[in-house]
Amino acid sequence: MVAEQQAARVLVASNRGPVSYALPEDGLPGPGGGPGRRAPALIAKRGGGGLVSGLSAIGPEEGALWVCAALGDGDREAVRRTAGVLNPADTGGRAVRMLDIDPEVFSAAYNGIANSVLWFVHHMLYQTPLEPVFGTEFRAQWAAYEAYNAAFADALAQEAAEGAAVLVQDYHLCLVPGMLRRRRPDLRIGHFSHTPWAPPDYFRLLPDDIARQLLRGILGADRAAFLTHRWADAFAACCADVLGAETDSAAVVHDVGAPLGAPPGRSLGVGAPPAVAGGGRTTRLGVHGLGADADFLRERAHREDVDERLAALREQIDGDRLVIVRVDRTELSKNIVRGLYAYRQLLTDRPEWRGRVVHLAFAYPSRQDLRVYRDYTAEVQRVTDEINSTFGTDAWRPVILHVRDDFARSLAAYRLADVALVNPIRDGMNLVAKEVPVVSDEGCALVLSREAGAYEELGEEALVVNPYDVMGTAQALHEALSMPAGERAERTKRLAAAATALPPQRWFLDQLGALRAG
Repeated sequence: MVAEQQAARVLVASNRGPVSYALPEDGLPGPGGGPGRRAPALIAKRGGGGLVSGLSAIGPEEGALWVCAALGDGDREAVRRTAGVLNPADTGGRAVRMLDIDPEVFSAAYNGIANSVLWFVHHMLYQTPLEPVFGTEFRAQWAAYEAYNAAFADALAQEAAEGAAVLVQDYHLCLVPGMLRRRRPDLRIGHFSHTPWAPPDYFRLLPDDIARQLLRGILGADRAAFLTHRWADAFAACCADVLGAETDSAAVVHDVGAPLGAPPGRSLGVGAPPAVAGGGRTTRLGVHGLGADADFLRERAHREDVDERLAALREQIDGDRLVIVRVDRTELSKNIVRGLYAYRQLLTDRPEWRGRVVHLAFAYPSRQDLRVYRDYTAEVQRVTDEINSTFGTDAWRPVILHVRDDFARSLAAYRLADVALVNPIRDGMNLVAKEVPVVSDEGCALVLSREAGAYEELGEEALVVNPYDVMGTAQALHEALSMPAGERAERTKRLAAAATALPPQRWFLDQLGALRAG
């Protein structure tokens, strides 16, 4: 442990940190660069999100520290130059320790386990006649996942003050709470899952020993928190089914984020999630439905660069047409292809909409180092081209597809939206469903999958769909497009109120307060 005056009272651990680095375009000087030659500056890019907002609300007396991993060559070069203690000028004044984990270990843990196994389990994405296959390659990757988690546990144990609060984030770091508990039993440890949690039958696709290890890892925390009651209940059910643990709903003392005027501690009639007891410990469960940052979004959506993108999109739309908007990564769980199928079905079944509606589809490539994601991205483009070829005219392009990530353009699309299509197969929350109603200029109808975590809070005011039902989604799009402007505006107001009930700073501070309260 570091000296007490330097030790952190609040620590956050996540795979990705608040800043990333890129090498300059001409690279780094080689070993023959000559003595005294100064290494070129790295290009630092700050991120956003709930953790960044939350940590900014903590006073300097807390000595807060963010522990993250180096994700690429630029990050690793930054670690080499700073010994992992990043320059506050790059991090927005936050203390950040970046870990340079062996690239092969990182790749096996991140791509092999986190993104290709745990993500697939919790989003229920496997084609089970063919996958998964848990053989020798998986076991080698699992060993890397253990080593990756141990590196975080070691760093947190070293940096934390006596009795500090540690908030561990997401499926990349499921083993950290248990590992850290063994190293530093004095700490208050929390774990937050940003994904869904698989029901027991699907979770049991994992080898039995791995399933037990994952659950026990999270149960090393004093408190495990989730985005919805459904995911918390699924976790508790897995603990009962796999570990034989006891659950006790009365032990939960903290639950925030109420939908559409419901009383605090409830969500669409669902009770407080249970606590889990076993092995001589009790881990309390909590639910914190991360909301949209209304102040930031509304201010950012009216800057000059957004206005410029708005004008460009209107030119592409080319006429007074209704606009269906989706903004997603080309992540398998986002269900972009079925969304396009549903739009095609709408144009087939309801020819009156031809020429009167445009689908703005922003599908930003994700995880292109994995073949299945590259193939999915290509399929999005293929179906888009097919729809435009079948239905398009010289004066009307039915689908306008953008694949280059551009936040300002996304906000411009939010403002234009008459209908927002959010139809994931499964999603921990889906902030797009919450952000569009906040930013929309004229109000928008929300077509929302019942499998999105946001459904728990927004379902009463959305047009809810089964994400696999293309015909049903096409009908919901028709109803959304046909909705009177006044009703659409009123629904949007109620959606925006629910979507912003737990903004990022409060989301983080509520978790911290609950963890410290015990």
